[in-house]
Amino acid sequence: MTPGPLEKMTAESPSPPGTAPRAVVIGVSAGGLKALTAILPALPADYPLPVMVVIHLPPDRDSVVAELFDEKCALAVREAEDKEDILPGHVYFAPPDYHLLIEPDYRLSLSSEEPVLFSRPSVDVLFETAADVYGEGLIGVILTGANPDGAAGLKAVMAAGGQALVQRPDLSYASAMPEAALDMCPRAESLSLEQIAEKLREAAPS
Repeated sequence: MTPGPLEKMTAESPSPPGTAPRAVVIGVSAGGLKALTAILPALPADYPLPVMVVIHLPPDRDSVVAELFDEKCALAVREAEDKEDILPGHVYFAPPDYHLLIEPDYRLSLSSEEPVLFSRPSVDVLFETAADVYGEGLIGVILTGANPDGAAGLKAVMAAGGQALVQRPDLSYASAMPEAALDMCPRAESLSLEQIAEKLREAAPS
């Protein structure tokens, strides 16, 4: 594909200091549909960043989550496919029972390797591979959930210089995931869903 408005960078040239955000990754579990409904439809049609989402879903059935949000959102929403190019202004959901990874050539990759923290797809796997590729240009978002998946991944995002946003545990349907993220990443911003949506809108390069 030809580079879009956000110019591609090779793995050998990581984000320089002060780089504007170039991608968003979101991890969520129990209560996730309601939480995502407060965020994804709030992004405008001209939002330039790609958004990759892991939501814990039953592994033994097809998911209609991407279809549901495609109807609700101004952005194009789809279930991720192996080896497809990451396009600006698109939302990609990890399919059930597959890890979603970001490749150095800015493509998506699916893996059936072992679950991480009993989860496949794993938030940690997405966040850690995205941090390797996008560095300071990444925003990591942890929302409601009932296990600690995502805490280590968010730490990797921060270690690479990216931004970390966490739903306030007291406002979450299930507090274990945001609490674990804040325990491991105490400098992450703890916000309401509405504040997270606003942060993501404000982060988009003009």
